[in-house]
Amino acid sequence: MDYVILDGQILDRNKAKVDIEDRGYQFGDGIYEVIRVYNSTFFTADEHLTRLFQSAEKIGMTLPYTLEELKNLLASLVKRNNINDGTIYLQFSRGVAARQHHYPDKDVKPAFTAYTKEIERPKDKLKKGVHAKLVEDVRWLRCDIKSLNLLGNIMAKQEASEAGCFEAILHRGSTVTEGSSSNMFIVKDGIIKTHPATNLILNGITRRVIMDICKEQNITIKEEEFNIEELLAADEIFLASTTSEVMPIVKVIGESFETEEPGEITRKLQAGFEKKIALQCGE
Repeated sequence: MDYVILDGQILDRNKAKVDIEDRGYQFGDGIYEVIRVYNSTFFTADEHLTRLFQSAEKIGMTLPYTLEELKNLLASLVKRNNINDGTIYLQFSRGVAARQHHYPDKDVKPAFTAYTKEIERPKDKLKKGVHAKLVEDVRWLRCDIKSLNLLGNIMAKQEASEAGCFEAILHRGSTVTEGSSSNMFIVKDGIIKTHPATNLILNGITRRVIMDICKEQNITIKEEEFNIEELLAADEIFLASTTSEVMPIVKVIGESFETEEPGEITRKLQAGFEKKIALQCGE
């Protein structure tokens, strides 16, 4: 039996119902996180939940839990569903209220849902690398908020998928920002570049882990804007996300970038990421 969380209660999935006037459903008025589970143990849960609370603050939403209360509840759901390697998805909408564009009265409580999914690690793709496609970044200007408003991301991902690609590399004009569901990195002459953590990207948790690994391994990483020309002239390109980990990009279709195999720096970061998983989750 599959269990989910609905407003703090763990229920049989078939018994969980969401109100049609939930603002998440009608407006995308809410926030979310996806936390990775390895060996039945959360990976970087505190970092994800801290970002959740930060997103809530940015949109004027007060969550009815402390971080520890929320983490304990999510851990109970992982245990109940016997998840070994997978994810837990959680979201808060602003709640259920009569449809109006401005925020409802303060007595309307946020609606909380969560569910788990068993997902194997993408080991074959991590070894061989993936293809990507350049797509214009048409999203709103508050990409630092992990909100439910993902239509721009979805359209970009669909365009990449239709081209047979794993990910879309987004760009505003000539400036590369991030992926449709990941952060982007390039390597040139042993130096890594990634877009600064401004309002134009989501400051990914895996992105932050990579920053830590670079510091530990004395690899130079710069939070600097880079353009399409630099991307295509890079020695290595890789993306990072909760479910994709440190994923090499070996070809940008329709463009000049293509490598025979993932590069040395990417491999070093993958090895460092494996150690982080083992340290936190015992693998």
